[in-house]
Amino acid sequence: MRYTSVFKIIAWVIIPLLLSSVQVNGQDSIVTITVDQTKTYQTISHFGASDAWACQFVGKWPVEKKDKIADLLFSLDTLEDGSPVGIALSLWRFNIGAGSAEQGEQGGVRDEWRREESFLNSDGTYNWNKQAGQVWFLKAAKARGVNKFLGFINSPPVNFTRNGKAYATAGKTNIGADRYGAFADYLSAIIKGVKSLSHIEFNYISPVNEPQWDWSDDKQEGCPYNNTEIAGLVKSIDSSFTRNSIDTKITIAEAGEINYLFSAGDKPGKGNQVTDFFGAGSPNYLGNLKHLNKVILGHSYFTTSPAAAAVKLRAELAQSVSTVPCLSFWQSEYCILGSNNGEIDGNKRDLGIDAALYMARVIHTDLTAANAAAWNWWTAISPFDYKDGLIYVDKSKTGGNYYPSKMLWALGNYSRFVRPGAVRIDAVSSSSASSEQLLVSAFKDRKKLTIIIVNTNQGAVPIKINTGKSKIKYARVFTTSSSADLKAGFIDVKDAIAMQPRSITTITGIIQ
Repeated sequence: MRYTSVFKIIAWVIIPLLLSSVQVNGQDSIVTITVDQTKTYQTISHFGASDAWACQFVGKWPVEKKDKIADLLFSLDTLEDGSPVGIALSLWRFNIGAGSAEQGEQGGVRDEWRREESFLNSDGTYNWNKQAGQVWFLKAAKARGVNKFLGFINSPPVNFTRNGKAYATAGKTNIGADRYGAFADYLSAIIKGVKSLSHIEFNYISPVNEPQWDWSDDKQEGCPYNNTEIAGLVKSIDSSFTRNSIDTKITIAEAGEINYLFSAGDKPGKGNQVTDFFGAGSPNYLGNLKHLNKVILGHSYFTTSPAAAAVKLRAELAQSVSTVPCLSFWQSEYCILGSNNGEIDGNKRDLGIDAALYMARVIHTDLTAANAAAWNWWTAISPFDYKDGLIYVDKSKTGGNYYPSKMLWALGNYSRFVRPGAVRIDAVSSSSASSEQLLVSAFKDRKKLTIIIVNTNQGAVPIKINTGKSKIKYARVFTTSSSADLKAGFIDVKDAIAMQPRSITTITGIIQ
């Protein structure tokens, strides 16, 4: 018998039987998930991650290993049983380096895995052979179907900084207004050069990153800005893009915490960024610039616990964003940092389901409370002993092993099935008692329905789906748990279905 026939028997006969064995017939404990297609929210732009910092080295590893890593991140292919090969990210963030790598130890950044090369030479010429490992992943993403790319800058090139380094001194902005024009023209050159090199044109450029922080230690590249400085720099970039016929859109402001987007916070001149940049009467108004993308970017760090406080902050953010017509919010960077009020510690890598469930809760809350139109993990590949990677690697510049985490697959429950253009629709659980332990969101893309359920309970939870007069056909289920990585199966939505203990489950189908 051919192996393909065996796999088909497993997929079409055995898996349905296994699933039927965990379906629940009793009605008393069943949770009903009611989906209302008429009640719509945000349109999804993308799910993404960044190439910082490891791709500069992993992109130079042996082809067979980096190809498999790229498949895990970007592939839309499926295995014989219907399970995904990878999580199919729909945006890739490219870290445009400032040149700390060329400076070596004299540049001050301690760990070479947190330094970056620069395309710009010290004499003002460009070397397009730089950042070769990252360019490899850029091309690998496109080859596997990714069509949205964002270039982000932690620090201006060391050629333009006040102290000649890729991080600041005493929390002061590390570039003067007299260099904004040169920095802007450099970005125009980068966009054209990368396009010539890779046939990829950045859809977006994000010129500042977490401007609220001082960035004055030796841990990595970074540069602080206040809102007035950001406005001046962005206006210069907009002018340069116009002069150089650049179509790329500028995104702002990558706030280090989401509260800086809608409140003054604790950093004078660095908060209230929604109204400061998009309020028509503000001296820092940018909303009329030709190349500005009408989105506001923020990072979910340090605001994810406790759960009730996280929801409250995101509701405030959503309200602030809603006051500006057509403005959207992108959650543009997150990994598990700090102690999170004792809920989970960012230290120590965790390849298992604990970190994945916490991550899934953050994604759910950002999507449903903040109405995030995009969600991005921080670093796709990590060599560190920290909860910051989707895929972990040995800290080797020439080749080593790689270790997919459950966080990779948890993100895949969203990124693989909620594609750009999908619209979030209303989904309500009948059990208010389990609202914090059974998180439900739903999305519609034309006739395709996607329901994602995060079950943090220690036991299985039986659910039934109510779509009113509509019917779901061709239903599939994809489960991430301690023993499954987006494992595909079949279900009959007319029956009660058990959500596995401590799992993230995606249900897909055609709604009619």
